[in-house]
Amino acid sequence: MSVSSKSDKYLNERFDQLNKWLGQVLGGDFNLTDLAADAGARRYLRLHQNDKPSLVVMDAPPQLNDVQQFCDIAKLLHQHELHVPRILHQNLERGFLVLNDLGDDTYLEILNQQNANVLFDQATTALVTMQRQVPVDNLLIYGESSMRSELELFENWYLSRHLELQLAESMSESLKATLDSICHRCASQPTVFTHRDYMPRNLMVCNPTPGILDFQDAQRGPITYDIISLFKDAFLSWEEEQVLDWSIRYWEKARSAKLPVRDDFGVFFEEMEWMGLQRHLKVLGVFSRLKYRDQKPHYLEDESRFLGYIRATANRYDALAPLLHILDLIEGVERKTQHTF
Repeated sequence: MSVSSKSDKYLNERFDQLNKWLGQVLGGDFNLTDLAADAGARRYLRLHQNDKPSLVVMDAPPQLNDVQQFCDIAKLLHQHELHVPRILHQNLERGFLVLNDLGDDTYLEILNQQNANVLFDQATTALVTMQRQVPVDNLLIYGESSMRSELELFENWYLSRHLELQLAESMSESLKATLDSICHRCASQPTVFTHRDYMPRNLMVCNPTPGILDFQDAQRGPITYDIISLFKDAFLSWEEEQVLDWSIRYWEKARSAKLPVRDDFGVFFEEMEWMGLQRHLKVLGVFSRLKYRDQKPHYLEDESRFLGYIRATANRYDALAPLLHILDLIEGVERKTQHTF
């Protein structure tokens, strides 16, 4: 049996299990349509049942997903009046959840120059609430060692696997020292509840806005992580002047809420930029792994966006000069690849 046919058999078996369970908990006739898949092993379906409001079904194989963690974080956020999907039915053993439906209008689909100020104002208000009110005592810490492990994905999957770039020993050591420095600076920031994927594709325009999705990997982490994820997104870019303006507005809200942001906005924004650097390097590694290990090549289509983010930040700080040398090499490899037929 081929790998593909094994995968098809497994998906068919899970779909049969899901249908059987839904019949038990819902009763009556229903139909399912594909809604979305994500970068992980989860998939989502929309459930229609006669004239009742539609529902969303999460299929999250438990050997690859911590479904209990999703439920725990959902409950925690709901208790603090943040708009997240409500869990209506659950089967933790199988990894099945039935959620209320927040619709189709993600920030990623809806955002434009005309509505961005309003939507980002709503998103940052919700973020401040999340950071100020949601307790972190029982959450894992997203610290320096975790960040450094993530950046190994950049080295191993993006540089080595995707670009087939072999660095000279001196350059490799210089890069490792720079990556260590980035993680150390990020980990030295004050910590709060951190969603860790607070970006436009995971925020919904609904009632109330925003609806917040994909919060299951939340940890206690640096206060700038979610705000830089929001403004320097994997799939959507804005002019730096706009990002600066929105960042100031968030910083003012955070200070009013007595969150542990720096008193000097310049220092705070520098921390944002270094945190963004860690995230963007990591994401290049994650997206490369998705392409080569998981056969999901479309995520790496926005590679140039991340390289642009990284270069803009590296250009501003002398300590990041070694990273600029790596970027020059990367762009040389990319140009060569584009002109090879």
